[in-house]
Formats: sequence, C-alpha cells, structure tokens
Amino acid sequence: MKSKLVDIHTHTQFSAFEKDRDAVIRRALEAGIWMINIGTQRDTSANSCELAHKHEGVFATVGLHPIHTEKSFHDEKELGSSFAKASEDKGGFTSRGEDFNYDYYKKLAQDTKVVAIGECGLDYYRLTEDTKKKQAEVFIKQIELAREAGKPLMIHCREAFTDLIQILNSNRQLLTSPPGIIHFFSGTTEDAQKLMALGFSFSFGGVVTFAREYEKLIKFIPPERILLETDAPYVAPLPYRGKRNEPLYVEEVAKKIAKILNKDFEEVARTTTENAIRIFNLK
Repeated sequence: MKSKLVDIHTHTQFSAFEKDRDAVIRRALEAGIWMINIGTQRDTSANSCELAHKHEGVFATVGLHPIHTEKSFHDEKELGSSFAKASEDKGGFTSRGEDFNYDYYKKLAQDTKVVAIGECGLDYYRLTEDTKKKQAEVFIKQIELAREAGKPLMIHCREAFTDLIQILNSNRQLLTSPPGIIHFFSGTTEDAQKLMALGFSFSFGGVVTFAREYEKLIKFIPPERILLETDAPYVAPLPYRGKRNEPLYVEEVAKKIAKILNKDFEEVARTTTENAIRIFNLK
C-alpha cells in the first residue's frame, strides 16, 4: 500500500468520530492518505494503538498531553459527552489530571505500530504559573521514554517556546536522531532556527489555509523539515472551516503549502511524505 500524503497528526480515535470512525479512516486511505493517530492520555493512547492494528497505513503515538498533567479544560470531542457531564456534575468542566506512569507508556511504546512518543511538551494557555513545573517534569520523563524506546518525539508547544527550547537543549543528549516534530508549529523564525539546530522538523495544518502569518514561516523552513497534519477533529482547512476536520482534508493543506512555495502539488506531496516516512520509520 503506497502513500500519496501522510497526515502526521490526527485524532480519529477521539469521541468526535464515534459514529463514523471507520468511514472517515477509509475515505482517507482510499485517497492514498496515511495517518498517525496521536495519543493524549492513557485511554486515547491505548485506543490509538488498537486502531492502528485495524488498518494498514494507520499508525499511533502514545503520550501524555501537557494539559492533562493537571485538571484543566475538558474537550468533549476528545473524551466524550459522558465524561463532560460527569465533570460538570462535580462543579466544573475539567479534565482529570493524570500522573505520568512511565511503565504504562513504556509498555504501549513497544507496540510495532507506535511510531513516536507524545503528544508531549508544554502548554501555557489557560494554565496558571504553578502548573509549569509539573508540565516540565512530565515532558522530561517523556523525552527519557523516547530515548529508551528509540522513537522520536511528537511535541506540542503553545505559548511556551522559550522554556521548551531550554528544556530540549538541557536534555539534548537524550534526543534520538531524528529527534521528532514540533506539531502545529506557531513559533517565530528564531524559534524555528534554534529547534532546527537540535534536529527538529515541523508540521502545519489547516490554519495555513486562512492565516497569512504562517507564510513567512513556511518559506523560511527548508522543505525537508516540513510535514503535513490535520489535528482532526480540530481546525479544518478552507473550504471546510467550521466543520469537523478529518484526515482526508490534509490534501488542502498540501495544496496551500504548494501555493505558498510556488511549487507543484506533486512535489510537496512527495517531499512531505518522504519526510514523514524517514522521521517516523513508516512501513
């Protein structure tokens, strides 16, 4: 089975796809689009592994998202309405804070269809100052796990690039080669330069189809460091903006990047797919 495009960051195991998950995955695969389902905590990590074994061309990551290291805003699209209702009944609309169980994730990471550790990293949006230390500690544990498992990192970073780069530099001896991806990259060109010096690449999603500020970044980063994602069910690209996103729509991201770089769609598809296969050892 050959891939035309790779959506390197999606969440088809989330509750948002509960009613039509297999159809969504099938639409993408029939169009020649492979995908990596990204774990965000215990359940979504285990589910990503289970889903990967049901389909050729579907892969998984396992890890603990920084927003799940403490109680935080709960997204119904991730864990479902039943959990949301239970949270509200307890006086809030929050996710469970999860203690990172190294051995649990290590066991999941041994799965042959797990291609990275994450999504892990730092997220300072909505969170208070006292949560930053916990996020950093959990992130470093996942850097250590990636090293032990021999797999790259799938990194999430929001409003925290200075601290992220400092942590990665301090632990650069633990990074694999290649070290991984900064997904949905929203840093500056200076941040990109520092992260490239550590060996990282970057993925871009639907936001590039309607937010012009990403054009400078995409032109700055070398083609061999650019990958594609949807982050489905979130942030659908034009012309689907406002609807539930899905892996099939990664083609719109590729089209927009081709336009920004003044390249043929086929060239962008080929290069980004080669990048994904190389970094994540997709087979």
